[in-house]
Amino acid sequence: MLASIHPLGERSRNNRWLLTVSAYLTGSLAAGALLGTVLGLAGRGANVEGWAARPATAVVVSGLAILALVADAARGRVALPSVRRQVNEDWLRRYRGWVYGVGFGFQLGLGLATIVTTASVYLVYVLAFLSGSGASGALIGGVFGLARGVLLFGMRRVHGPAELRTAHRRLQAWNTASWRLTLVGEAALVAGALSGAVR
Repeated sequence: MLASIHPLGERSRNNRWLLTVSAYLTGSLAAGALLGTVLGLAGRGANVEGWAARPATAVVVSGLAILALVADAARGRVALPSVRRQVNEDWLRRYRGWVYGVGFGFQLGLGLATIVTTASVYLVYVLAFLSGSGASGALIGGVFGLARGVLLFGMRRVHGPAELRTAHRRLQAWNTASWRLTLVGEAALVAGALSGAVR
């Protein structure tokens, strides 16, 4: 889907790329923040005081981050629980750019409405729950949604077939880099949570 929303494709569908991307970012940010808020409030309702404030909860976070790190280090050899669906590509022909931009962004910003390829998706929402706060949950989920949305800017220079081929090669190269970055982020979370646990 990422490879379908670029200036060349949007022009061929008589849409404005920047408007579609803005709608996508809005949907992705809103979905992440909404789910994060709900989970943060659920955590508050369960009397979670915030994982940064309680050493016992920080130990739980570090354990979950280690599980996510192990699962993601296996690079696809660990089957994650997931729905088996992607966004509906028929929307590209059926609706205006801003409509499918918001729709695709919202689904992908949730992280759970399409195929889950990394355990870090689940980790983000466990952190939102364990924050014990609607505001903190919104921040965690919102950053997650925004991070998923900004990826479309990698397609901003695709104005012709040659640039599209280059962008596809670049996306393949980013695959390994993003996997490594995920592992580094999970390892940093383990270290941060453990340091909070021993304070």
